[in-house]
Amino acid sequence: MAGIAAAAAGASKARRCHASNPTKQRKVAVALQARGGDDNTRVCIPLEELRNTDVDKVGGKSASLGEMISQLSDVGVPVPGGFSTTAYAYKEFLDKGGINDFINEKLSDETIYTDVNKLMEVGKAVRDKIMDTPFQPNFEEELKAQWLRVSGGDEKFTFAVRSSATAEDLPDASFAGQQETYLNVMGYEDMKQKVHLVFASLFTDRAISYRHDRGFEHEKVQLCATCQKMVRSETGAAGVMFSLDTESGFDKVVFVTSAYGLGETVVGGTVNPDEWYVFKPTLAEGKNAIIARTMGSKLIKMVYKAGGGSETVDTSSDERGKWSASDQEVTALAEMAVKIEKHYGRPMDIEWARDGDDGKLYIVQARPETVASQKKVGVIEEYKMLEKSSDVIAEGRAVGKRIGSGKVNILTSIDQMAQFSEGEVLVADMTDPDWEPIMKKAGAIITNRGGRTCHAAIIARELGIPAIVGCGDATDKLAKGDEVTVSCAEGDTGFIYKGILKFERNVQELGELPPVGMKIMMNVGNPETAFTFGQLPNEGIGLARLEFVINNAIGVHPKALLNYDTIDADTKALIDARMAGYGSPKEFYTQKIVEGVATLAASVYPKRIIVRLSDFKSNEYKSLIGGDQYEPDEENPMIGFRGCGRYTDPFFEECFAMELEAIKKVRGEMGMTNVEIMIPFVRTLDMAKDVMEVLEKNGLKRGQDGLKVNMMAELPSNVFLAEEFLEYFDGFSIGSNDLTQLTLGLDRDSGLVAQYFDERNPAVMKGLEILIKAAKSKGKYVGICGQGPSDHPDLAKWLMEQGIDSVSLNPDSVIPTWQFLGKKD
Repeated sequence: MAGIAAAAAGASKARRCHASNPTKQRKVAVALQARGGDDNTRVCIPLEELRNTDVDKVGGKSASLGEMISQLSDVGVPVPGGFSTTAYAYKEFLDKGGINDFINEKLSDETIYTDVNKLMEVGKAVRDKIMDTPFQPNFEEELKAQWLRVSGGDEKFTFAVRSSATAEDLPDASFAGQQETYLNVMGYEDMKQKVHLVFASLFTDRAISYRHDRGFEHEKVQLCATCQKMVRSETGAAGVMFSLDTESGFDKVVFVTSAYGLGETVVGGTVNPDEWYVFKPTLAEGKNAIIARTMGSKLIKMVYKAGGGSETVDTSSDERGKWSASDQEVTALAEMAVKIEKHYGRPMDIEWARDGDDGKLYIVQARPETVASQKKVGVIEEYKMLEKSSDVIAEGRAVGKRIGSGKVNILTSIDQMAQFSEGEVLVADMTDPDWEPIMKKAGAIITNRGGRTCHAAIIARELGIPAIVGCGDATDKLAKGDEVTVSCAEGDTGFIYKGILKFERNVQELGELPPVGMKIMMNVGNPETAFTFGQLPNEGIGLARLEFVINNAIGVHPKALLNYDTIDADTKALIDARMAGYGSPKEFYTQKIVEGVATLAASVYPKRIIVRLSDFKSNEYKSLIGGDQYEPDEENPMIGFRGCGRYTDPFFEECFAMELEAIKKVRGEMGMTNVEIMIPFVRTLDMAKDVMEVLEKNGLKRGQDGLKVNMMAELPSNVFLAEEFLEYFDGFSIGSNDLTQLTLGLDRDSGLVAQYFDERNPAVMKGLEILIKAAKSKGKYVGICGQGPSDHPDLAKWLMEQGIDSVSLNPDSVIPTWQFLGKKD
């Protein structure tokens, strides 16, 4: 299929040339009349002649494709050509066939919108009526002429035939998958039948229900068929991308998904695809802008069926363990998405495909994103679990940020629709848009298959219902009648807990926040929540704990990865399962840190983010895969082999070097110079001197390329020698948790002495005062990132009065603390 886009672009250029030549204009007018009169009475129009203003003539999909072919082909957005049937042709078909009166009579019965059995009965009757009515002769004649023009009369030339509704893909309504799509359509007769089926699909049960619920009058929606040259992705790959993050609405990233074969598996949710996030600001600078990736299971792919149509087949184990798109392809796709978004002036939902024959990427569809971009500005909705449970029945990809609960109802077929009751938790292998009438009644939705860009996910977001997709085995692990809580409020991973657990919903109206006398930053360690929290008012991230990334995204002791070739078979198998898609154990460790830090940095870019390098205690390192082979047994690991003491020890030198390699890549190759580093648990001045030498040896010299190195001030020795420590660092970030326990001589993990733990103790506050004054006297940065200011707004106010530069708060404390500090006495 080489030259797909070139053919479309060529036709578009030809049309622009015609417009400037009067003789050619007259010929075009004659040609139009030969095809059935002026623009308003044409029954088919080539995609190249369409613009986005033609939605009322050819529907949203066809108009958008024409817009991209004519306006974006010259700037590197290739779109396959083809043609579209028109709304006029559809109306003429319904009028002349006497179908209109039949439809109006059937849909006037309001009871069909509450009785799913009646809805199914009426929908089938209407579709049968349409299919039994032949097309009008002038329409068939023009359909054949357009098929000949595009295919050259080749009966083996393949098309994709999709619906394009005149009310479709508006900025506030997705219509995602409401009508049908047909792939690998070969020959004129096959095309004619598929166009007929598309016309009938305006009256699928889900489409009737959706239009009614969204307030669209049935008679005001016309359906057209987009007949587009087929991209041979059955031997390549395809997917969906959004020009923002679909879960948080964060608009500085492009979210790309991909799987092998035809794209309908990704769109329809029958496959768990690979996923990437690409950061727009550094993409524009030509940097390596892929900040995160997640490998999907990709268990199946859709391919051409001999003689036309398509079928799904299992993927090979080799395909499942590889990325279905390269970094270069993901970057190229993101660049196209940015161009499309810029042209349309709004966030976009885009389908793409890679042709297996020519290896090129094509855009096959683009429509406005209709959920995340419509969220109310200035309002923050937060769901939070009030009860924690370790009894997780299943987990998958979280859709949205909400929590729901109820009794499980497992459905294996749409035919069981009538058995579903309001408020139940819908559990299925997968759903498609046919399920919309019951999805809107669900308290939550759980599926075995699907990714976060499939139809089920899009509809769940639009309905505001928590959904967890791609669980793999939810239908096996859950039983009808089980009481469960479905949480999508804990990051990208959604958890299904046993029982009805307590949770809360908070809605905050931000309004105009008052000015305060210091910078308010955030403590954020989980990259999966970063895009949501990054949209809170903030001055950056004051504490990003690297151990959160290591524990959750890697889960393997760095020594076990460095010694991969000599470790035991059982440990090696556990590691292999985690590092699929990465070239080596070392690359896996480094790259996962890169992705975690880059995602956190992107969420507040270009504001500063202070990354605390790993501060696991020996017992915490021991809990990682392989950790028990390398870690000592310590009586009190809280004050043992941790922080800076590890960094300068020969035992940990190579492990620490991998961390630093990751930070160097984020700041250099990826261009995120807003990343600063923080060294924890610096006991002595010699340690400070030694760690600076280790940093420089690994290419991270303080001051070079603007690198700032801060120290976590958390030990009594840091207080007593504050000015001396500042000779080695750019500033202090005060760790009030450890400073409190070490000043007061208590174990903060012990419930027996918990009542004495208080950052507002005079001895602790004296230490805070000394650290702030020392930094101020040296003209250096001082902030605080411990728990204290989040728990005690009065402490935050006292710190502000002492002249501290910033407080870093837990995200849920940012707004209330800000408002408290801004109150006038």
